[in-house]
Amino acid sequence: MLRATKALMLVTDLGFVVYFSVMGLGLIPPEWAFADYGNPLMADWNWSFLWIDLLAGATGLTSLWLLRTGGARGAGLMLVSLVLTMASGLMAIAFWTFRGDFSLAWWIPNLYCCSSRSPRSSR
Repeated sequence: MLRATKALMLVTDLGFVVYFSVMGLGLIPPEWAFADYGNPLMADWNWSFLWIDLLAGATGLTSLWLLRTGGARGAGLMLVSLVLTMASGLMAIAFWTFRGDFSLAWWIPNLYCCSSRSPRSSR
């Protein structure tokens, strides 16, 4: 139901902020990080998601706030957030597929972004 979608959105959108905060502070041990973590090109690839993920998070959190306060634009902004989140997850999965890297530690969160927040799967 919509309640489940809202809960998943809150977790995901806060997760985007936490992830990039943890990455920025260098708190992820290299053995837990994505493949070629020390390669500057891979680091740039990872940081290239900052804007789409933060935009997805900002639109998602704003939509939740609007829906809670009765704002008319909440549902439309929720859709924008869901599309941005799915696009981000699909881009990451496509990249790791092309590289032939199938680490579940990185695939699971990205597959979650591709599927579990969609309104269709929350019914």
